[in-house]
Amino acid sequence: MQKYDNNEVLINGLSKGKEDAYIFLLEKYHKKLFSYTLTLIHDRSLAQDIVQNTFIKTWRFRKKLKPEHSIQSFLYKMAYHEFVDEYRQGKKLLPLEDKYYKHMFEVLEETNEYKLERFLGLLSKEIEKLPPKCREIFTLSKQEGLTNKEISEHLSISIRTVEVQMRKAYNRLRDSLGDQYETVFFFIFNKKEFTVRN
Repeated sequence: MQKYDNNEVLINGLSKGKEDAYIFLLEKYHKKLFSYTLTLIHDRSLAQDIVQNTFIKTWRFRKKLKPEHSIQSFLYKMAYHEFVDEYRQGKKLLPLEDKYYKHMFEVLEETNEYKLERFLGLLSKEIEKLPPKCREIFTLSKQEGLTNKEISEHLSISIRTVEVQMRKAYNRLRDSLGDQYETVFFFIFNKKEFTVRN
């Protein structure tokens, strides 16, 4: 299925209803889309629902896909809109939250697949350099989606210890990533670590 590594070939395959093209799409983008969705909504079950709906709708509207447009951008946009619909059903967006999500969408529009992959690779390398306990807590929080309370119970440590280790991780990553810190964190983590500028 390597033939579908080309964006145009993949979209043409999807448009023609080829099952192997859809399987390739799922295998290549499911994990990425799930990670991205977790940055929007910190509920693994809801994030999975959003991702599933995104792929279902992509298949449903496959004949409208355009080969000259990035399939990754299409998936991320679709997931973003699914999130907004889900979020608005639960509660009204506050002005600052609305501004944040609109900004997130704008940056997403301007970021190509290569750039995103580079950010993810850069972050992974820096996380590996964190001290063992710090890295474990940070991973449980940001990659597994656990709350500070859940981490403290899982590791039998105090919530205060979790908070201290998380702060240490953020500080070290900020120092090592430098100017790219905000961009990388924007794609991986939540709005508490990202400041929207006027």
